[in-house]
Amino acid sequence: MTADLVADILAGTCLISGALLSLAAGVGLLRFPDLLSRMHAATKPQVLGLLLILAGTALRLQNTIDITTLVLVGVFQLATAPVAAHMVGRAVYRARQVRTDLLVVDELAGDRAGEAPGPGDRVV
Repeated sequence: MTADLVADILAGTCLISGALLSLAAGVGLLRFPDLLSRMHAATKPQVLGLLLILAGTALRLQNTIDITTLVLVGVFQLATAPVAAHMVGRAVYRARQVRTDLLVVDELAGDRAGEAPGPGDRVV
């Protein structure tokens, strides 16, 4: 087996795995019941899927300029996707659009202790 054949096999494996993770993220966006679950599906497997696709592409291209561009795309994705998901999650929580019956632990409940109950809140 030559080095090119091994690189092609690894690249194919990375590309197929990344595509399957991205597909799982898309299915999660359609199937999960609330926004927080959908947000989780949109960030976690999608970012890993994109990184695997970028790694497979880098193995296939083997050009320094192209690999540098792919690394920059991966770094920007890692820097922006979690921050955007966090900000969307906080905004949804503060707007009281969270289904509290699906939460296992509500770590932000103390932040809203002094506020009046909103339309989505359960009053016990």
